[in-house]
Amino acid sequence: MSAVTVFGLCAAAAVGLGLYGLITNPQPLRKIVAFNLLGSGVFLLFGVVGRRGAAAGFGNDPVPQALVITGVVVAFSATALAIALLLRLFHTAGSTTLGSPAPTSPHSDPSGD
Repeated sequence: MSAVTVFGLCAAAAVGLGLYGLITNPQPLRKIVAFNLLGSGVFLLFGVVGRRGAAAGFGNDPVPQALVITGVVVAFSATALAIALLLRLFHTAGSTTLGSPAPTSPHSDPSGD
């Protein structure tokens, strides 16, 4: 098994784990971490695609490398923004979840009268 195949399988595993974590975890911080894992898998996959082109004798393709570098910077910025928003939500609401039920008063009449 070549190194390119191993890196490709690792990229597929990272994308799969990221998708699984994104779908199954209700906590926002875990969703952010899962989304970063998914992005890392995609970046690794782009690196594998660029390496396969160089291994085939076509020369080193700079486009996947440029996409990966740009993607890493954008992912870092988006992660910092998401964590800042999550911290703001925690300080404002006292919780990191958005689905809190509305408080009901004990003397409310359900018929509306």
